Amino acid sequence: AAPAPDLDLVERLILRHRNETWRWERIMGVRLTRALPNSPADPGRRAAAWQRLAVSMRRRAQNVPHKAAWLCIHRFEGSWTDPNPPYYGGLQMDIGFMRRYGAALLRRKGTADHWTPLEQMWTAERAHRAGRGFYPWPNTARYCGLI
Repeated sequence: AAPAPDLDLVERLILRHRNETWRWERIMGVRLTRALPNSPADPGRRAAAWQRLAVSMRRRAQNVPHKAAWLCIHRFEGSWTDPNPPYYGGLQMDIGFMRRYGAALLRRKGTADHWTPLEQMWTAERAHRAGRGFYPWPNTARYCGLI
């Protein structure tokens, strides 16, 4: 007979994969997955399902829509860690922009110069999706052929 699984270990794995999933979801600014749909009753299968979801969220988060455009804008704007007011970070976001599109990051980490490049790009992507397009960066977006 097969040995019984260590349930404490399995629960720790579930917690680890769930937290990793939430980390990527927070970066993307999407609603957190609190529970798996059709969650398997078997703890081992549940851990594997959370692991698959974590891998999927990581892949999705690392492939920001318009990533090439954000990197082009960044090339003309500044360092990802640029702390000089009134614009911060690699996409030169001002406080109002950060409050509107990256409020949770602003509260948790401070200004954009303390955010990862992915967090900065996802914040810019939220502004883009809200209808702002690339217009918050009029000159550099023009240099990049985006407007």
